[in-house]
Amino acid sequence: MRKGILFLTPAVLFVSLFSIGCSVSRGTEAEVSAVTIVSPSDATTAETLAAQEVRRYVYLRTGKLLPIVHSDKKLPSKTPLIIVGQKDRPAVKTITDKNAELASSTASLESQQYLIKTINSGDRQAVLITGSDSIGTLYAAYRFAEHLGVRFYMHGDTIPDERIALKIPDMDEKGKPLFDMRGIQPFHDFPEGPDWWNTDDYKAIIAQLPKLRMNFFGLHTYPQGGVGPEPAVWIGMPGDFNEDGTVKFSYPSRHFTTANVTGAWGYKPAKTSDYTFGAAQIFERDDYGPDYMQGMNPWTQLNPEKANELFNRMGGTLKEAFEYAHILGVKTCVGTETPLIIPDAVKERIKSMGKDPSDPAVVQELYEGMFRRIAKAYPLDYYWFWTPEDWTWGNPRDEQIEATMADFRAAIAASKQVNAPFTLATCGWVLGPPKDRAMFDNTLPKEMPMSCINRNVGFAPVEPGFANVTGRPQWAIPWLEDDPALIIPQLWAGRMRRDAADALAYGCTGLMGIHWRTRILGPNVSALAHAAWEQKEWNPDFGRKIEPTRPKLPDGREGGNVAEFPNNAIADTENDPLYQTVIWDVKAYRMKVPNGTYTVTLKFCEPHYTESGKRVFAVTLQGKKVIDQLDVFAEVGRNRAMDYTFEDVKTDNGILEIGFESLVEFPFIAAFAVQGRDFTKKINCGGPAYKDYEADIPAAESDSRPRDLPADDFYADWALSQFGPEAAEQIARIFISLDGGPSATAEGQQNTNLPRPSTWIGGPGGIRPDERDSEQVSKEYEFVEDLAKIRPNINGQGNLERFDYWLNNFRYLRAAGRVSCTWARFNAAMKKVKDEKDPQSSKRLARLIALPIRKELVAQVADVHKYLLATVNTNGEMGNVTNWQQHVMPTLLTEPGEELAKLTGEELPADAMPSGSYKGPMRLIVPTVRGSLSAGEDLQLKVIILASDKPKDATIYFRSIGKGNYDKIPLTHIARSVYSARIPAGSIETDLEYYIEVNTTDGQVSTFPATAPDINQTVVIIKER
Repeated sequence: MRKGILFLTPAVLFVSLFSIGCSVSRGTEAEVSAVTIVSPSDATTAETLAAQEVRRYVYLRTGKLLPIVHSDKKLPSKTPLIIVGQKDRPAVKTITDKNAELASSTASLESQQYLIKTINSGDRQAVLITGSDSIGTLYAAYRFAEHLGVRFYMHGDTIPDERIALKIPDMDEKGKPLFDMRGIQPFHDFPEGPDWWNTDDYKAIIAQLPKLRMNFFGLHTYPQGGVGPEPAVWIGMPGDFNEDGTVKFSYPSRHFTTANVTGAWGYKPAKTSDYTFGAAQIFERDDYGPDYMQGMNPWTQLNPEKANELFNRMGGTLKEAFEYAHILGVKTCVGTETPLIIPDAVKERIKSMGKDPSDPAVVQELYEGMFRRIAKAYPLDYYWFWTPEDWTWGNPRDEQIEATMADFRAAIAASKQVNAPFTLATCGWVLGPPKDRAMFDNTLPKEMPMSCINRNVGFAPVEPGFANVTGRPQWAIPWLEDDPALIIPQLWAGRMRRDAADALAYGCTGLMGIHWRTRILGPNVSALAHAAWEQKEWNPDFGRKIEPTRPKLPDGREGGNVAEFPNNAIADTENDPLYQTVIWDVKAYRMKVPNGTYTVTLKFCEPHYTESGKRVFAVTLQGKKVIDQLDVFAEVGRNRAMDYTFEDVKTDNGILEIGFESLVEFPFIAAFAVQGRDFTKKINCGGPAYKDYEADIPAAESDSRPRDLPADDFYADWALSQFGPEAAEQIARIFISLDGGPSATAEGQQNTNLPRPSTWIGGPGGIRPDERDSEQVSKEYEFVEDLAKIRPNINGQGNLERFDYWLNNFRYLRAAGRVSCTWARFNAAMKKVKDEKDPQSSKRLARLIALPIRKELVAQVADVHKYLLATVNTNGEMGNVTNWQQHVMPTLLTEPGEELAKLTGEELPADAMPSGSYKGPMRLIVPTVRGSLSAGEDLQLKVIILASDKPKDATIYFRSIGKGNYDKIPLTHIARSVYSARIPAGSIETDLEYYIEVNTTDGQVSTFPATAPDINQTVVIIKER
């Protein structure tokens, strides 16, 4: 059952928050004329920042700029106070020592914990914002801001449009994290993610983490291979770097740029100036990527000096970012895959030293070099080793597992040898090998955390093997989004709650989220962040621990997921239904049978892959291997029945077992029959009863719980803070209906409430033809118009900007769905054309039936870009644009267009080809928004003014926060629609606010933020103490 939704009016918005577990009195607070913020005289950097943040968010919500007074025992008189400091500060103790209960509550605060409490003292009120330490105090400040109605996300803050009166609310909240480590794991590989982050991007996102009460930031590094090596971690010998951490010997490496010379992930190399539908305008250079990759292409041909320079640039970026993280109490982590894959150039260098790269002692020496260089290059708290990706679907041999263990031993020895200033950890696509996911817990030092991401790109729950890990930190890492659908919205608030609840029940001490994009993940990251602190209100099993897994039950199916292919015609059989469903990723079937001798028939059919080598596995009967390497496609092709029959299969313990061992990808089976003298059992695997075959038997230990937990209360609060009270209830109900997936048990990637026209096609976020009737498909998108009808009820420019962001995302999603259907129609038409044997008839048919659909398809892809460009706000959305231009469109439009032109014998008309110009409304985009700066930093802004014509003028206005007149600086044009602005550090004396204004020749005015100049973008200056 879904819980009811409670909606709050603006009068109580500032004390509203879902599942907060705090006591707040309403209706008794009177507006006050002045409030003073008190900060300790010797406040730490984080305590000082906490006071500044309280002032910032009170100003943004009320328009009142409160003074900050530095004081110890003597507090300002008469005025109401907000006292900000850690629990042992004299100013705090002056308040707490007067109340024994309050003193005890404050003294009991442990690491990261905080207290927010209103104290009534005579005719004066004070709000105490305190923590066990400086970071706990900072968390308390941000939590206080949430009670004012502010909401925090990775991409920035949400400030409600309607201001509130300055009041002292009656508050009593004690915060205690459910997990010691909480954070994010941005994944390097695609343009949507950190591959396109510069130093300012790292800092902007890291600065949001303490606002989300998170404290971890981890990166993965791909090795040499199909997409690497990547430059976040350098691999080399101890003598190959300088004292400052710069390297003297290295090898070519890369993060993604649009040049993409290797064609990695299915992206065709391209110049951004060749982008179509106006997309070129948002990029200022042809080979677009992070600043440290400028001048580094073709990266495969980098000379030694350039190769070194790239590692040093990346090292500099991480140094600045990670130092900033440490100021904010955020732990940092990088790592490589295990066993260590040594770049070819490094192998040759090792050989030139007369050493063997495969020698464990040499591997240890490499790790010593890597760890020493990291210690000099950038501050680090953890270095994690990623288990092999193919362990997700494969069954590694014992020698492969031993190779990983040997790698661990070398790294651990190296860490001790160099006295590494960071802790080693494990991570990866799996916790451990399939035969025992918790295997490493038995051998690795207990101080090493163990972690892994969820399997099946997040459709599988948190790894159950965590229950078998004891006495060490263990971190669960759910997917905030998955890469097969990386170009479309994904709503997983309910899933984040389920994964957080399971992680807690398994005894995990860390909860992180893997991701690429930022703004589009707002609901997901918010749900995960809050679930790391509070679950009582929505977790039905709160407080329950999941015990270690029991021994396998003697009867039933072990593992497996259903895949159905009802429209596939199966050759070499008259019993198609037996082969149109399969169970994949299955470990075994076990059946109770009378002791005796049986004939076992196994039925297979490859319904998915179109080439050999994609799925290979072994089969055992009664533990004995009966098929060594089965590749069904290699044997008989796709959609063709293939049976194996084995006679004289004996059982003497009452159990008959059919086992499967993965070699490449997931094992599967369509059906089987067990026939003896007095016993017969036939099973249609994954399917219903058919003839004398029974329906599939259930898994021996299946998880029948819904994949998602209810998130109604979450979306009620989210919609209210995002869009205002006038339409929040209607909007929340739409998002509730779109969140998560409908099935309790299925893990298929189409198992979602939100339509999913995108999937993995040689890389992330592909589009494939949809052969379903377009009328049927269009019904899946009826919610888009339901949402659009609400737009007239939205009040306030900020609310409207946020509403249009989501409306355009859903219109974009619908446009992509339409493209998929039209593409299928175009392919069908092209087949008819190519099947026509007469050349003239074929040419005539191409013009008659294929060309009109081609024009329709081009118009629909133009619509995709119309709405996609309307959503661009961050680097993530810019990456989505590149995904369409270099990954999707080559197979969707470019190659089919060339083929159609040959068939018609002439160039395609203009309306059958993508246009180059932008035709949408003017948009003002600031992809990277810094909310804080270190003292001495310039404020650097990249601004995109997306319009059909150049603006008349573009200016940034800025001043000290809440004070005085605005100074102004004109924006500088870089290229195309991209501009820049810089407020020099010398002009920044204290916290500031700014806005950007653009005027067009036809009288249009656009501002950033949308609420400016009433509510501006603010920047807090961090002064280290």
